[in-house]
Amino acid sequence: MQYILNGHSLVLDPALCNGCGRCEEVCPHAVFSIVNRKALIARRGNCMECGACRMNCPPGAIQVSSGVGCAAAIIAGMRNKNAGCADACNCG
Repeated sequence: MQYILNGHSLVLDPALCNGCGRCEEVCPHAVFSIVNRKALIARRGNCMECGACRMNCPPGAIQVSSGVGCAAAIIAGMRNKNAGCADACNCG
């Protein structure tokens, strides 16, 4: 699924990345890939800006304005009569 803002606030500093892979593990929409022991933003359009990557990045290499994408997913879920964010975006 692609989101309206397409991860516009998502920033990855490769100089800080230690290649641990936590971002790839926690991202509910496979935004990141690990290539040559460094994270890459592989699918920016899938980013819903939930902030899971930022919160789980030990060296602080990822910045994102979290909340915007989750709010959009919650609203979409309400329109579809889903129970909430976990049903709409799988980040909960």
